[in-house]
Amino acid sequence: MSNRGSIIRLIRPFAVALVGLSFALTVPAKGPFTFQRGGRPYFVENLPDGKCFTMSQAASSPHNGTGSAATVFAGKQCKGKATKIAAGQQGPKGLRFSSVRFG
Repeated sequence: MSNRGSIIRLIRPFAVALVGLSFALTVPAKGPFTFQRGGRPYFVENLPDGKCFTMSQAASSPHNGTGSAATVFAGKQCKGKATKIAAGQQGPKGLRFSSVRFG
């Protein structure tokens, strides 16, 4: 067998692993993320990991019902003080946030 064939056989498992990893990174945070805004309850579901979502108005009382960790930020566009909320957990009492990122 040629040297090139041996190299391809060595690289193939790594390529397959990288493709699998890229799919894993784009899987949404399955389940609901709930919060309150203006005293009314809201929720979003199945948002992709790694993307920043900015609220139109500041929100409070976050509950992360997804299977991924969520990080809420005091400022818009995922800036300002960050608070991580584990999967299935409630945010700290009185926490206000303006954006969220999963994963």
